[in-house]
Amino acid sequence: MKIWSSEHVFGHPWDTVIKAAMRKYPNPMNPCVVGVDVLERSVDGRGRLHSHRLLSTEWGLPGFVKAILGTSRTLTYIKEHSVVDPVEKKMELCSTNITLTNLVSVNERLVYTPHPEDPEMTVLTQEAIITVKGISLGSYLESLMANTISSNAKKVPPALQGASFPGRPLWQELLKRSAVGP
Repeated sequence: MKIWSSEHVFGHPWDTVIKAAMRKYPNPMNPCVVGVDVLERSVDGRGRLHSHRLLSTEWGLPGFVKAILGTSRTLTYIKEHSVVDPVEKKMELCSTNITLTNLVSVNERLVYTPHPEDPEMTVLTQEAIITVKGISLGSYLESLMANTISSNAKKVPPALQGASFPGRPLWQELLKRSAVGP
């Protein structure tokens, strides 16, 4: 098992960053996500937005990794659940792969909160637990996957850093978006 974590501070308020985060795919800076389907989106009694999405990803594994895993499959699916709490100003997103689970599990958690000292900034805390099962060189593959997650995480801030969606309140943006796609 390999545990990876990271923290990034965005120079934008929480509302702006959350709007951008909800729209970060498709994204040319991270082309491995090839599809996003909103399966369910609802607002609970406390005013929190719950979203369940299915992400289609192309892992693009090197040939030797495919050989070690014993598969040629590189298209994988990830289930994602997020909760946006506009009162607490917190977004928590959890995702896990639902493909190749007999070989690999990747459980990822992202939390967006306002910066404790500056409300015009937002903190993203990200962590992933990677487990490769029943394969020789498992720890090597876990490290390789952690490096890939780290590399992809570095692409998120530039993609979101300048994002702004003025004009509509957060909920109208998110609910409108859910009616027409990811």
